[in-house]
Amino acid sequence: MGIFDKIKELLSVKKTLELKQFELTNLNAEIDITNNKVAILKGKIDIEQKNLEEKNNLIAEKEKTLQLYKEEARTEILDELEKIEHDIEIAKIEKKSLEDDKEKLTKEINRYSAQARKYKSELVGLKKFKKIYPENTDLFTQADNGYYVRPSALEDADEFLKEDSLLDNVVRLHLHTDNSKELKKLAVATQKEIDTLLDNFKTNYTTKANETIYELMVISLQAEIQNLLFTLSFNNLDTSKKSLTIIFDKYLAIASNGNRSILPTITRFLTQLQPLYSELLTIEYKHYIYKQQEKEEQRQLREQAKQDKEEQKVLEDERKKLEFEESKFQSEIERNLELLNTETNPEMVDQLAARIKELEQQMLNIEEKKEVIASLSHGKAGYVYVISNKGAFGERMFKVGMTRRSTPLDRINELSGASVPFKFDVHALVFSDDAVTLEASLHNKLSNQRVNKVNFRKEFFEANIDDLEIFIGEIDPTAEFDSRMVAEEYNQSLFLAENTDGIEKMI
Repeated sequence: MGIFDKIKELLSVKKTLELKQFELTNLNAEIDITNNKVAILKGKIDIEQKNLEEKNNLIAEKEKTLQLYKEEARTEILDELEKIEHDIEIAKIEKKSLEDDKEKLTKEINRYSAQARKYKSELVGLKKFKKIYPENTDLFTQADNGYYVRPSALEDADEFLKEDSLLDNVVRLHLHTDNSKELKKLAVATQKEIDTLLDNFKTNYTTKANETIYELMVISLQAEIQNLLFTLSFNNLDTSKKSLTIIFDKYLAIASNGNRSILPTITRFLTQLQPLYSELLTIEYKHYIYKQQEKEEQRQLREQAKQDKEEQKVLEDERKKLEFEESKFQSEIERNLELLNTETNPEMVDQLAARIKELEQQMLNIEEKKEVIASLSHGKAGYVYVISNKGAFGERMFKVGMTRRSTPLDRINELSGASVPFKFDVHALVFSDDAVTLEASLHNKLSNQRVNKVNFRKEFFEANIDDLEIFIGEIDPTAEFDSRMVAEEYNQSLFLAENTDGIEKMI
């Protein structure tokens, strides 16, 4: 290595040393800055430490003060609690004493009340008698064992009792028959029969004792029957009539046990009286029958309106369907007419003409159906049907109803659904522009044979099939009537049951 290279190397090393010296100076400066920051932080830490110690001392003082307060409060609460418990014990003792006093006072009040009621009834009775006989100032004479009425007072009492009938109801309850002119007329007629019977039987008793028994029994009997009439409802007629029988049996037993000499007369009297009171119960019950009929009629109107709405919807659907088919056939006719005007082949001309004629016939059929639907939609037009179900109801039960369906068998198939075991046989299907009136006429002719006399929506009648055929013929001589009772499903079921039994026996 030459000297110049060494000089060059030395210069390079010197430059490096100078650079490192500069970096060292910068580093020392940064160290000084960091030391200053550390010193500042230490100062802050010392201040925070001092503040923390002061806070801890303050907290300790507060906790000490709080503990003192707790001890003082606890002592005060314990003292107050002890005082309250003491007061409670004293209150319990006072309460027990008051309850004992209350029980004693209650017993005393009840005793005085009983005595007051006793004396009150005697006093009221005396005042009442005094009011009735104001001219008699000395009605009673004192005896050793109490009071008895002077004979003159008894004579006055007889005169008083003759002024009004003892056999009348003392209390008259307001019944439903009072609100109906028809029912009231029936009830009054029956009551007159009862009054006549009561008066007639009263003459059978010649002694005062027997006459008294009779009159008291009649008053009590009428009171009980009034209660039966007042509590009568739609569902308890049978129960009320059984109660009526029990009442009469009870009075017969009581009367006969008291005086057997009057038993034959009492027996005859009660036996004749009971049917009349039973008739009063029946008359009162008619009110509920009428009310139920009104409810059923209202329900019938609602159901009829609902059925009319459903049938109108079905008719409207059918009308739209027919209009769609009519439009389709009309388009096909127009298309075939266009082809016919341009076709020269005789064979094709004939085919097109035949097809047009066929389509025109279908259009006529649709028009007829539309007219039927229009007629049914007016509200009164429809089909009256007579159907039977031998397997379900026997040979003498028929349903007479009406439907506005354009296909009435759809309605009969609905009636033959899951609610009955077999299908209905159709004996008559009569179309009428006024099917409502036609159905009503048939129902009127069969009113006495109606099975359900309350709910007229149950259109079942017990009749002879020949009579039904006559009725239908009188109303519409052109109507067809099938008197056969095929009952196909029912007869097939019987056949299968009989053959199954035979096979089982053979096996």
